Amino acid sequence: MKRTFLLLTLLLTLTIAANAQTKAETEVAAAVDKLKKAMVDANKKALEAIAAKDLSYGHSSGNIEDKASFVSSLTSGKSDFVTMDLTDQTVKVVGNTAIVRHKLSAETNDSGKPGTVKLGVMLVWQKQQGQWKLLARQAYKI
Repeated sequence: MKRTFLLLTLLLTLTIAANAQTKAETEVAAAVDKLKKAMVDANKKALEAIAAKDLSYGHSSGNIEDKASFVSSLTSGKSDFVTMDLTDQTVKVVGNTAIVRHKLSAETNDSGKPGTVKLGVMLVWQKQQGQWKLLARQAYKI
């Protein structure tokens, strides 16, 4: 009986450990949450802080923005996320780089025109001076 209990405890511990996020994965997931909030709030300071200087931001339409145009699109209302839900997120950290994939569903109000989007998104994050920065993003329609 004791042996069975110990075996079950060991299996449970291994299962929990296998599913647990590493510290880096948790940090990247938190950065994704900050990005989401900054995008919905169109917070210029927060967007500039989380985006890498060399950001390449790809839209599902094929349009690609650098950091300045990414921030400007959101803060001007050209691109306006009213709501944003992220699901099925995965985070993979390799050294100082992380790849995040998720599904994005949102209500938009781009240039005053209401709409909805459903996208698959891949984000590339890089740890720069102790902070996770968004280096690249590519979206595709689903």
